[in-house]
Amino acid sequence: MVAVGFLTFLTRLSFIAIAEKWQAPHVFREGLRFVPIAVLTAIIVPELVMSTGTLDLSPLNPRLLAGVIAILVAWKTKNTVLTIVTGMTAFWILGYLLQVFPIR
Repeated sequence: MVAVGFLTFLTRLSFIAIAEKWQAPHVFREGLRFVPIAVLTAIIVPELVMSTGTLDLSPLNPRLLAGVIAILVAWKTKNTVLTIVTGMTAFWILGYLLQVFPIR
């Protein structure tokens, strides 16, 4: 465990140590701008469309509906806190409504 921790430390240190000596190509630096959105998309999309363990693109999927609402709020307002609050509120309300008034 100590060896793995040390290797992880060296790997991270290597990027810090060579940062001043090596200048990444412009294309590489431009590509790095898209890493956060790609990682977040890879984490979030499966949670929205696979709520029951299988692909669920139905309009009765509260996660998917709340996600669409959150995306629209984020796009219009560019406000992270408002997006999170709106998305979670929509998820809770939709989940409650679909339990109280089952359509299936």
